[in-house]
Amino acid sequence: MKDLHLKRLHQKRCVVTGAARGIGAAIARRFTAEGGDVIVTDKDFAGANAVADEIGGTARLLDVTDEEHWAELAREFPQIDVLVNNAGITGFEESPRAQDPEHATLTDWRAVHQTNLDGTFLGCRYAIGAMRAKGSGAILNISSRSGLVGIPGAAAYASSKAAVRNHSKSVALYCAEQGLAIRCNSVHPAAILTPMWEPMLGDGPDRADRMAAFVADTPLRRFGTVEEVAAVCAMLASDEAAYMTGTEINIDGGLLAGSIAAPARGD
Repeated sequence: MKDLHLKRLHQKRCVVTGAARGIGAAIARRFTAEGGDVIVTDKDFAGANAVADEIGGTARLLDVTDEEHWAELAREFPQIDVLVNNAGITGFEESPRAQDPEHATLTDWRAVHQTNLDGTFLGCRYAIGAMRAKGSGAILNISSRSGLVGIPGAAAYASSKAAVRNHSKSVALYCAEQGLAIRCNSVHPAAILTPMWEPMLGDGPDRADRMAAFVADTPLRRFGTVEEVAAVCAMLASDEAAYMTGTEINIDGGLLAGSIAAPARGD
């Protein structure tokens, strides 16, 4: 009989990309709490190392766009149980710039896709090889609510996240065709309060008003937390989700359910 006291990810080796902060760091923390042996990766090695020290994990430098970095990871960790492809960019990190369909440059378009899509492709390829010997494993690709709807002001980001959603299904079907119990699912967060929001929210007296404005169309009328995303990822990474592959889970406070359902609030 299975020991019910074992944690969800007991003795599972888990690689998380983009784990130096935000959602990735929260996933690394939650996976460790669930008994996982977590490899914290990021191109910000100092940040990854800080998270790894905190949770008792292992930090590795990984630029997800660099094929040789993935090859090095494969040589060091030829067998894993879980991979979370979390690393991603919006295109606005360095400075405000046009990301709409008319004015975005081809260079900026390609840069977003290189990290978000090519990085996910390389991660999935590595994971399949690293899970094949055991014949089982879980791949989680962090997409976005933006991958399900159009975002005029962030066209490259929306396009790349839509492609991540679709590629997750291709990976899931491929692994099933191969007779492998390697599952691949995508997670679609919406407004999750991470460091990427700070430039828009600021720290002035109007911060609360800005936060309220950003989530005014969300039925639950609040930002989600990184811990809420990590909780869903822990479930998908565990054997509890053994019959889930090629699916997508939205973490959006009800945003994609339709028009606002929250009751009006009095003054």
